[in-house]
Amino acid sequence: MTGARELRSTFDAVADLYETARTSYPEELFDDVVTLAELKPGARLLEIGCATGKATRPLLERGLSVMCVEMGPHLARRARAALAGLPFEVQVSAFEAWEGPPAAYDLVFAATAWHWIDPAIGYAKAHDLLRKEGHLALWNAQHAFPPGFDPFFSEIQEVYNAIGESHAEEWPPPSPEEVPDRAEEIEASGLFDDVQVRRYVWGQRYSVEKYIDLLKTFSGHIAMDEAKRQHLFDEIRHRISHRSDPTVTRHWLAILHVARPRPR
Repeated sequence: MTGARELRSTFDAVADLYETARTSYPEELFDDVVTLAELKPGARLLEIGCATGKATRPLLERGLSVMCVEMGPHLARRARAALAGLPFEVQVSAFEAWEGPPAAYDLVFAATAWHWIDPAIGYAKAHDLLRKEGHLALWNAQHAFPPGFDPFFSEIQEVYNAIGESHAEEWPPPSPEEVPDRAEEIEASGLFDDVQVRRYVWGQRYSVEKYIDLLKTFSGHIAMDEAKRQHLFDEIRHRISHRSDPTVTRHWLAILHVARPRPR
């Protein structure tokens, strides 16, 4: 069994593919981050795990500056090149080991990266790095299953089952409005309150090769045995290419949380 720490480091090996294959987040989400966190032009942000900068650029373009802590050197190099000329800096380190200036940031945020952080460490460290009037913002991008989702995703489960990579929970997964948020976890840290939650659902259509490129950026697929992965990709190619419209529509869900730090 591949451990969480090993899976966490797999993305660096697919840095270029990550940039082209991964989805972008809705512009509305970034507008909400700025509004809910009360960010003004020139505000200083700390990002945990920027990868290639997909969540970074929209905030830079809104007049903010970003320091990123990214543990993957190839991802950091890709982000540094993509965001050259903007008020952006990236340092290569795991967030847990990084030493940053205390009470220095208006926002500490993580986009589809927080689930890799030990919450016992992450919340305390984020709290220490924030100014007293700052905010914490966490969001993700995960597979969404709204009513009428593409039946391909139910059909392909038999292939995952056959290679011993079954979906760990009930099928189908809950609809977007039923997916649990992190508000209770954030408040249970004892360090943040006034948690505001927003949800965003969007669909994206993929050709067969674009969809396989996307899967190649997921930690579980990267770590999968090569024979299993090749069989899975062959089945995906066969099933999608034989559809009347040889594409697949995958829906995404992002759940944004914005919270205030409690007084030190």
